[in-house]
Amino acid sequence: MAGRYWMVVGTFLLALLLYIDRICISVAKEPIVQDLNLSDEQMGWVLSVFALGYALFQTPAGILADRLGPRRVLTTVVTFWSLFTALTGAAWNFTSMLVVRLLFGAGEAGAFPGISRAVFSWIPLQERGLVTGINFSGSRLGAAFALPFVAWLILTLGWRMSFVVLGAVGVVWAVVWYLVFRDDPTEHAGLSVTEQDFIRANRQQVDPAVAKEPLRAGSLIGSKNMWLAMGQYFCSNFTFFFCLTWLFPHLKEKYALETLEAGFYASAPLVLGALGNWFGGWWIDRIYRQGNWTLSRRLPAAVGFGLAAIGLVVSVYMQTPLTAIIFLSIAIFGADMTLSPSWSFAVDIGRQHAGAVSGTMNMAGNIGAFITALAFPYMQSWTGSEVPFFFVGAGLNVVAIFLWLFMKPEKQLEEY
Repeated sequence: MAGRYWMVVGTFLLALLLYIDRICISVAKEPIVQDLNLSDEQMGWVLSVFALGYALFQTPAGILADRLGPRRVLTTVVTFWSLFTALTGAAWNFTSMLVVRLLFGAGEAGAFPGISRAVFSWIPLQERGLVTGINFSGSRLGAAFALPFVAWLILTLGWRMSFVVLGAVGVVWAVVWYLVFRDDPTEHAGLSVTEQDFIRANRQQVDPAVAKEPLRAGSLIGSKNMWLAMGQYFCSNFTFFFCLTWLFPHLKEKYALETLEAGFYASAPLVLGALGNWFGGWWIDRIYRQGNWTLSRRLPAAVGFGLAAIGLVVSVYMQTPLTAIIFLSIAIFGADMTLSPSWSFAVDIGRQHAGAVSGTMNMAGNIGAFITALAFPYMQSWTGSEVPFFFVGAGLNVVAIFLWLFMKPEKQLEEY
């Protein structure tokens, strides 16, 4: 196996860990609510404050990844968030839980911007879509795996000790990454000269005269491409974050399911999300090799958002957990088809500033996630039904299709 693919194995495992740690709080909702005496609205704030911390630190974390390199940055942020994963088990009331989850979110903020910067340096342009899809599929498989596994872990060890165990796993990953990874393939002794030359010749090229120039804030704020990327990613995360936060407790309550049964049902959309990432990434690279850079990003994204809108709307009319999950799985398959084009697009226009650009896009997406975690319980409380929430999500997916019609991956920040 080519040496660069071992880097992809590492980033895949990181995405896997990222979402196992993230979704654990949703699975542990019931014992946490009982132990800390929280209402559903308070639990909504616990779930959403993570997304707030995650969103606020996306751009700074991306800038650090660009300047210091993904080796040091990913080692640091994984260690930091693993500490607060473990400390989640020490929370004693609503306020302490809010503080811990806010800092946990801030720590996780550096993960995907750091991965994007590593992809820019290590992965040839014609492989970018599939590699991005593989990395994001790790996050979905991690979440899917976590639902039944963490449910079992909580039943076995209790919710507090479960968070400690997961925190320890993160520290192990950080140590291995620092020892094995290098910021540029030319610095890695285990990589053949032939592969180093192949990567250099086929990765996205940057003018050496501007390669070390710092990213100006005006380039981000003034870029139409940047605002369009942020808008469509907001819409995507509004759909997906529901699966990470409220899907499990929603299924369990609506259909009177046991904990493990609800975990298996809730994991299905996440498995389909992984497949959506693979399919979207494969489709991107296939179209790109046929010579159409813009269409390779635009078409998979538009089809994915269309499937997401249809799946959300139809799911609300299903009467059994199985049929509801089938259409929610279609929705998440579609939503996750949009991730490879989104993150490939961010690296396309960001180039040597891929960390900062992808982080800024992800910041907007996680503002959508922050709103989702609050919107579901509050809209259900105001209207007495979950139906309005799903229609709002479907409408945002339709808006995202129109945003993609104006996005131009071949244009760098300063040009459009």
